[in-house]
Amino acid sequence: MAGTTHEIEDKNIIESIKNDAAAAAAELVAEAKLTAGKIVVIGCSTSETLGEGIGSWSVPEAGEAIYDGLMSVFGVKGIYIAAQCCEHLNRAVIIEREAVPFAETVNVVPQPKAGGSFATAAYAGMKNAVAVEEIKADAGIDIGGTLIGMHLKKVAVPLRLRQNHVGKAPVTAARVRPKFIGGERAVYDENLK
Repeated sequence: MAGTTHEIEDKNIIESIKNDAAAAAAELVAEAKLTAGKIVVIGCSTSETLGEGIGSWSVPEAGEAIYDGLMSVFGVKGIYIAAQCCEHLNRAVIIEREAVPFAETVNVVPQPKAGGSFATAAYAGMKNAVAVEEIKADAGIDIGGTLIGMHLKKVAVPLRLRQNHVGKAPVTAARVRPKFIGGERAVYDENLK
């Protein structure tokens, strides 16, 4: 049903999803060499984490667990989460205002069935959440095939994480690097690759 959200009775599943999210976040921080002030876009289908089709099984409790798991890693390191909303909100992004002080905001409050359970949890969990239509993030985690590429800086570099699932949802991750410019005589900073 379009407006229905679901509850999970087995709390072990929720705890497992939270732990999976934290493990993926920790691995991304290491692989992408993320530091304080960086932004990580997260696309998340709670439906997929529970083995259901994307957009079909909205579970606020799963969204909260994933947000908490990610924040247990990113929050401690001062890394911002940009929570991508679902297609019903045109994949707008929920983020802390201090991460994007000059960005033009839009007026929308995500809900489990219009924005997604993860974006709803992020909006509730952030100190000063705002919605923006787009962002150019430094890295990203896509949980369940939500297509985060539109919110990554150029040039995106795919990462193969060992933690390749959150619950039953496949995980795809990426970092970014600066574009190489110049020609055959150009010299590049090896630390930026």
